[in-house]
Amino acid sequence: MTNAIRFHKTGGPDVLVWEEINVGKPGPGEARIRQTAVGLNFLDIYNRSGLYPVQLPSGLGSEGAGVIEELGEGVTDLKVGDRVAYGSSPLGAYSEARLIPAAQLLKLPDEIDDKTAAAMMLKGLTAQYLIRQTYRVKAGETILLHAAAGGVGLILSQWAKHLGVTVIGTVSSDDKAQLAKAHGCAHSIVYTREDFVARVSEITGGKKVPVVYDSVGKDTFLKSLDCLAPLGYAVLFGQSSGSVDPLNLGLLAQKGSLFVTRPTLFTYAAKRESLVAMANELFDVVKSGAVKIEVNQTYPLKEAARAHADLAARKTTGSTVLLV
Repeated sequence: MTNAIRFHKTGGPDVLVWEEINVGKPGPGEARIRQTAVGLNFLDIYNRSGLYPVQLPSGLGSEGAGVIEELGEGVTDLKVGDRVAYGSSPLGAYSEARLIPAAQLLKLPDEIDDKTAAAMMLKGLTAQYLIRQTYRVKAGETILLHAAAGGVGLILSQWAKHLGVTVIGTVSSDDKAQLAKAHGCAHSIVYTREDFVARVSEITGGKKVPVVYDSVGKDTFLKSLDCLAPLGYAVLFGQSSGSVDPLNLGLLAQKGSLFVTRPTLFTYAAKRESLVAMANELFDVVKSGAVKIEVNQTYPLKEAARAHADLAARKTTGSTVLLV
């Protein structure tokens, strides 16, 4: 018997139900994996709530780790018994076992355990494309990162510092400010009591920053534009406070010929060779110790609803893992 968290209607955490599923055998190009750990992400809340529509009923989750139990035809670069992880799969990670396209699986190095892998794949691959591709940060630059104490934030801050970048991070509390500073932020701004636009200008001597990484959305986006130097990049990769209102593109001219982009991991990792290259770079910085992955909360998979409620209430820091 295999169980999974599913939802038959959109809504709050209470729509998540624990139910029996039939996984079946892998088809051509597929793998069946027995899951050990599943990553929790704001993306899961967007799917569950209906912000990002899905076909119902649906599974949930795009990030996890486990062991290959069976392979379908045509899979040649993996074998049964391999420890694997993934960060950009079709929905269905909240399950004891699942089928998944083998092209989305990454064989784990011995140095990285399953719980760490489940905590870092989606968030770590996101950090990779943000600072190595969307806007490739350079040593000596100063950047602004919102939600610096979140899962992506803690990884991105460490990685950017490793690359010689000064990170200004915004957070919601003094405790989170300390956490962000311990993970690479040179400056922490508690946005609940400080004007982050004024503080960024002060920290940079009025020069502002070449890029803002914003996963908060509605509450921060327009002010993020005011933090950018001319020709700067506003990189919106989430919307934890709600969707950004329609943007008058004339504002981009007025504020310094700015660029705005809304990237997703699914686009950057769409090709197998791109995904593997991104993952190898992530694995390297984790194995070297330059980026430390800290799982600050764990929940049994059956208690996914409680984990969702805590994440939405900003009670969590860093990475959260659901254990199978």
